[in-house]
Amino acid sequence: MEINYFPDTDTLLINFTNKEIVETRDLNKNILIELDKDGILVSMTIEHAQEQANIDDFSYHKVIKKSKIA
Repeated sequence: MEINYFPDTDTLLINFTNKEIVETRDLNKNILIELDKDGILVSMTIEHAQEQANIDDFSYHKVIKKSKIA
């Protein structure tokens, strides 16, 4: 996964895979998604990211599954 923010256009681009894009869908006037040939999400673009996604408060946490203790 790769996340890019372009401050000059206030656009956030999230790439989930490197598969070929065959379809683009507008979710609303500021968010679009791109899908591969199997309908799997390849990327998401968010316009006006400051107000749509609160980009200044971005964080990432990897949650590790805890093993059961017998």
